[in-house]
Amino acid sequence: MRLLRIHTDDGLRDAVLDDDGRVRPLPGAVEPFDLDRLRERAKSAETAVDFESVRLAAPLSPGKIVCVGLNYADHAAEGGQEAPAEPILFMKASDTVVGAHDDVIIPRGSEKTDWEVELGVVIGRTAAYLADEAEALDHVAGYVLANDVSERHFQLERGGQWDKGKNSATFCPLGPWILTADEVPDPQAIKLGLDVNGEVLQDSSTAEMIFGVAHLVHYISQFMTLYPGDVISTGTPAGVGAGQKPPRFLREGDVLRVWADGLGEQHSRLR
Repeated sequence: MRLLRIHTDDGLRDAVLDDDGRVRPLPGAVEPFDLDRLRERAKSAETAVDFESVRLAAPLSPGKIVCVGLNYADHAAEGGQEAPAEPILFMKASDTVVGAHDDVIIPRGSEKTDWEVELGVVIGRTAAYLADEAEALDHVAGYVLANDVSERHFQLERGGQWDKGKNSATFCPLGPWILTADEVPDPQAIKLGLDVNGEVLQDSSTAEMIFGVAHLVHYISQFMTLYPGDVISTGTPAGVGAGQKPPRFLREGDVLRVWADGLGEQHSRLR
């Protein structure tokens, strides 16, 4: 099932994307993320409308976004860093989230705004101190396309922690939809990539992750409780702007196309 949210004259609505690629709004107001409840509401989905006719919102409002740094060896190498022995974790605030086709705003004082295509993992069941990786995927509701937009000057050259380069408004486009886990046979076999103004700069697969989804869910649950609707953004492959030779960063008017197999595409304009 593909779950999304749309803007309507009456506010946000939960919806599903049907097998014909049309949007079917769900009855009632937007509710906190609950996969079982969404499946039940989907049985009474309303009349379908064309996908192109709706304005997409982010498909959920995460309670928290836990991000994983340097989780692809080629990305670590392009930045001159060694692959980590354990996952590197940082956070993005929930108010960084925007929809798949919303603008991304270059923050005031930015010198090095950058892109990062990532697989997002949507938590479906509360996870705390999971015993092992074997049970980790049972706590995953689905997967979502994410772009961990980053300001490298803020992140790496202004001292302190990475968070200051990760949390400007609009720095976490999500969607267009959540693909439920039952439709993803192997989260470590998803191709994903990113274009800037039509030029392919990232083209990889989640098979290249250092720490896979099951490991990350289990590992993170040892340090914080994961709740339904939380998102883990699992890291980016090589090809970010900071890794180009010479480095290349985003400017007003640039257009990002971000994609992953089964998870759709994002089209974000920089302003």
